[in-house]
Amino acid sequence: MAKNSEDVLASRVDLSGLQTSVEQINQELRKVIVGQQQMIEFLIAAIFADGHVLLEGVPGIAKTLTAKLLAKTVSVGFSRIQFTPDLMPSDVIGTSVFNLKKADFEFNKGPVFSNLILIDEINRAPAKTQAALFEVMEERQITFDGVTYVMDTPFIVFATQNPIEQEGTYRLPEAQIDRFLFKVEVEYPSLEEEATLLAEFHERKDHNEFRDVKPVLTAKQIADYREKVRSVIIDKNVIDYIVQIVHQTRNNQALFLGGSPRASLAIMSGAKAFAAMKGRDFVTPEDVKQVAYPALRHRLLLSPEKEMEGARPDDIIKQIVERIEVPR
Repeated sequence: MAKNSEDVLASRVDLSGLQTSVEQINQELRKVIVGQQQMIEFLIAAIFADGHVLLEGVPGIAKTLTAKLLAKTVSVGFSRIQFTPDLMPSDVIGTSVFNLKKADFEFNKGPVFSNLILIDEINRAPAKTQAALFEVMEERQITFDGVTYVMDTPFIVFATQNPIEQEGTYRLPEAQIDRFLFKVEVEYPSLEEEATLLAEFHERKDHNEFRDVKPVLTAKQIADYREKVRSVIIDKNVIDYIVQIVHQTRNNQALFLGGSPRASLAIMSGAKAFAAMKGRDFVTPEDVKQVAYPALRHRLLLSPEKEMEGARPDDIIKQIVERIEVPR
């Protein structure tokens, strides 16, 4: 039996509050940040999709600053960890400390026990330190001396890395890279944006607008918005579209490693978040296309031949997306 128009309207997801919060976050960030709108959109989408983000770009293009400012717009705990070659797992997750009063050891929590975690230069820590992030990034918990500590909600990792400088860095394990919802490649600002940046910096003089950034989101609001994002409708044809894209990465001569089912889930979650941010309670193929690149590029390994040709994962993703028929 077909639903009448009132039933359809009643079943729609109210996204007005989410849209208002997104605009408020953008207003706060624009007090300091010029341009980089794509990076900001993916960071906000990751918060609503409950995913981690890897930011890659050369130094000086506001990767760390944007992540710090975004954390200021949310009324939750924030922790920054600077990764270095001598960083130990205990420096991240914590360690046992002997309590003289209790005459017993107790767990002293590390900086990863927070809500929004900014890891700067994540590829500078060795494998054993990277391994300390495996459990917490996927399962939102830490197991230490047989005791499990569940992380508070939300728990999101924003990590930065420099693609140019390789001295003193370590390649991230594929298992860890796969735990990031998005990998965002941050570009230089445009000519106009850089001119605006200089003009605004000159006008500020000694005024620190970083202090002017106010929180606009609470942990409860994030939980409510995530529930709304999960309720966003996705048609079976759009689901099939996502599956076809990811499946093509597994059967492509240009790729040594394709996307796993986690990649499909990342595209769907990200597409739902972007649809909600645009005020829609349904996913379109355009949402899928927008999310496909940051959700896939870090999960694909090029074949040796393509690497020698200087190809990039984005090139292969573009070929795949253009080859698959868009559902109507």
